[in-house]
Amino acid sequence: MNEGEHLRDHISQFITFLNDLKNVEVQIDDEDQAMLLLYSLPLSYKSFRETLIYGKDNLLFEDVKGHLLSKDKLDNEFGSDSKSDK
Repeated sequence: MNEGEHLRDHISQFITFLNDLKNVEVQIDDEDQAMLLLYSLPLSYKSFRETLIYGKDNLLFEDVKGHLLSKDKLDNEFGSDSKSDK
């Protein structure tokens, strides 16, 4: 994901990528999917990523996706989306 790219678009593209892998019978376990999503985010998400990784014993893809979408919604409501954090 590039800085300035919309988070929802990135998540949608990421899910499409995962579905494409499933279609060719590549299996990635749920925790690895969550980690791949977190590490596909730009550097501006570093503290958010570390909080999720070190704050939980077990990461689930749906949980990570939900946290990211909640963060995006809050950022947009308060006018501080990832583009203006820099």
